[in-house]
Amino acid sequence: MHKKRIIFTLLYDDGFFMLSRNFRLQKVGDLQWLKKNYNFSHIAFSIDELIILDVTRGERNEDKFYDCVKSLSEECFIPIAAGGGIRTLEQARKLLFFGADKVVLNYLVIKNPDIVSEIAKEFGQQSIVASVDVKITGQEFTTWIDNGGVKCEQNLPKILNNIESLPIGELYLNSIDRDGTGNGFQIELLDCVPNLFPIPVILAGGAGKYMHFSEALKDARVDAVATAHLFNFIGDGLEENRNKLINENFDLVKWNVNLVTNLRKCL
Repeated sequence: MHKKRIIFTLLYDDGFFMLSRNFRLQKVGDLQWLKKNYNFSHIAFSIDELIILDVTRGERNEDKFYDCVKSLSEECFIPIAAGGGIRTLEQARKLLFFGADKVVLNYLVIKNPDIVSEIAKEFGQQSIVASVDVKITGQEFTTWIDNGGVKCEQNLPKILNNIESLPIGELYLNSIDRDGTGNGFQIELLDCVPNLFPIPVILAGGAGKYMHFSEALKDARVDAVATAHLFNFIGDGLEENRNKLINENFDLVKWNVNLVTNLRKCL
């Protein structure tokens, strides 16, 4: 059985990191601000993975984003997944070249699964995270692409059935309705996940405090939880939450800080 995981998601927009609420963005600070307030060589012991998403609306400066991924990867020993606006195999190649361990795909998973297969063929299924953004429309869970700007024809159950047949390593299931609210994860999304779904599920959107992590991780359908809130867990917040979960007997990795630090000095 896989260990449970805590994931920290960074939202990047043309050189700045953002807060998001229901996919409405607010600028917080640039890379230097981020490094000043989040010592990634330290907080990497409190999370299991870092996700960096380019949520820029309009024309993207891809080279600037690649450089940002490279800079953060040099400070983190944990896996990094990066994505946002990926449309081609070459874009995926560049992100992996610049330090990402995985690519996060949204548009391609729904609109061009053949390229998903090409990426998996070259880099392996484990290198792909399928990101699905969801909100309630009427009585059903609808799916959206392009930073929540375009509604898909297929609803969530149909999308998940399609993903099940793709070479996907993980599913990042994100609630637009709960995004940035701090009101807790939308656990009901999991009811749309097919029985015996073979892909690990990361639940995102809504985390605001320790109890939200605990509630979601108790669900056997959840392999990991993600938070993108830059302020709710600033300082020692992530470390404190991880320690509480470990004390509650959640099966999380327990890092030997001294051992890892010494090993990194030897590299």
